[in-house]
Amino acid sequence: MNISKRAPVVIATTAVLLSMAACGQKEEATVGQKIDGAIANTEQAAQEARQDLQAAAGDMKRDGEQAAQAVADTAADAAITAKVKAALAADDQLSALRIDVDTVTGVVSLTGPAPTVEAADRATVLAKAVDGVTAVQNKLVVDRKG
Repeated sequence: MNISKRAPVVIATTAVLLSMAACGQKEEATVGQKIDGAIANTEQAAQEARQDLQAAAGDMKRDGEQAAQAVADTAADAAITAKVKAALAADDQLSALRIDVDTVTGVVSLTGPAPTVEAADRATVLAKAVDGVTAVQNKLVVDRKG
């Protein structure tokens, strides 16, 4: 539940509990007893609200950490993709080829045409040499016409 929605719920619940407690009494309580009961109920509701807020804060912290990690992972993958593409473009055998490079959590996928098996293997070697690459999936198709 959203933090901004919890406070009104706690307040409304406290009011209902106070009303129910007052209605259910057979003997007439003194003003002091009523005040003491209301204070106790309010303190309990405040404690529950505090616990809810602490739990929500913990959830928000975890969500923020996960979002930050996702951004960092995406940036790292983009950097790996750029480095692999630069390595392929700098290679005499592969520079003219249309090799698509995608990276997800350090795993590089190479797709597209290759003129020879040797050229496809060379692309794998170059991709593996880039820092941060954990694996290479070579999906290049040998097409002697292209």
